[in-house]
Amino acid sequence: MKRLSWPRRMPIDPYVLLLLGTVCLAALLPARDTAADVASGASTAAIAFLFFLYGARLSTREAVDGLRHWRLHVTVLACTFVVFPVLGLAARGLVPVLLTHPLYQGLLFLTLVPSTIQSSIAFTSIARGNVPAAICAGSFSSLIGIVLTPLLAAALLGNSGGGFSADSIVKIVLQLLVPFVAGQLLRRWIGGFITRHKRILGLVDRGSILLVVYTAFSEGMVRGIWHQVSAARLAGLLAVEAVLLAVMLLLTWYGARALGFGRGDRIAIQFAGSKKSLASGLPMASVLFGAHASLAVLPLMLFHQMQLMVCAVIAKRRAQDPEARDAEVQEAAEPAAAPAAQPRPAVGTGPLGR
Repeated sequence: MKRLSWPRRMPIDPYVLLLLGTVCLAALLPARDTAADVASGASTAAIAFLFFLYGARLSTREAVDGLRHWRLHVTVLACTFVVFPVLGLAARGLVPVLLTHPLYQGLLFLTLVPSTIQSSIAFTSIARGNVPAAICAGSFSSLIGIVLTPLLAAALLGNSGGGFSADSIVKIVLQLLVPFVAGQLLRRWIGGFITRHKRILGLVDRGSILLVVYTAFSEGMVRGIWHQVSAARLAGLLAVEAVLLAVMLLLTWYGARALGFGRGDRIAIQFAGSKKSLASGLPMASVLFGAHASLAVLPLMLFHQMQLMVCAVIAKRRAQDPEARDAEVQEAAEPAAAPAAQPRPAVGTGPLGR
């Protein structure tokens, strides 16, 4: 009899299972009264520490070098903060047929959130694209989004979110931008420690997001917000987000080709320009939406899972493209061909000339 074994590759990211488990925990045991205040303060501190780590990880030298590839970064920023919001505004016509107004507000907020960093880098690497470009594109998007996302939210959502004001923008800057800058300033002294312990600090990253999710959904349960969402509305939201992701994946790939980018750059543009950051979006939503944050971040959480699953498949297929195999063969052949191009050393060359 053949023994049953656990599949090596789960179809769902284990971290997404943790997110769903956190939502269930908030539904069964929501934080109330004093516990809610403690959880809110802890989540604020955790997110500030998270962005401090982001700042300490980003090499200033890499950021400066990345500015040289400005066309790629402008393209990614345009996809993230122009094309996405335009599509979000177009989805207004789906209310109330497919979406309720609160779900649409969350969907529109989703389109204003910065791009991801870690997953953009990971998928670009798997697809054999321009990894340094993906690092800089994701970092620039997150940094600019700290200021631009709340400004766009204030302009497009107005007071419907429940807390858009100059004070909320200042809170976001203090919670996200200030720790990021502090991390950059202290990178000279703590950069080595962070590099040596990046696996442990990665747990801090994910733990911070789980804490924010628990806090937001606990407040939603206490206030009874979840009774406003039906299964049919969730199905409609998933359908809309699937179309949104498909449109952005197509636009970033073929649009980058039309702009004359090479294969490696197109891969970086597709993965950095079509995704949205859960790490940046959650704390912003908690400040901007207040008591309605749990319903506002629902579209972002669903889109986050969807983009991971779809982009994982695309990245694996990109790695099998004939162009990727040809590039790999060429890179492997170049070091071997280099000595043959110089049969004998030129006059004056030695160790310093190599």
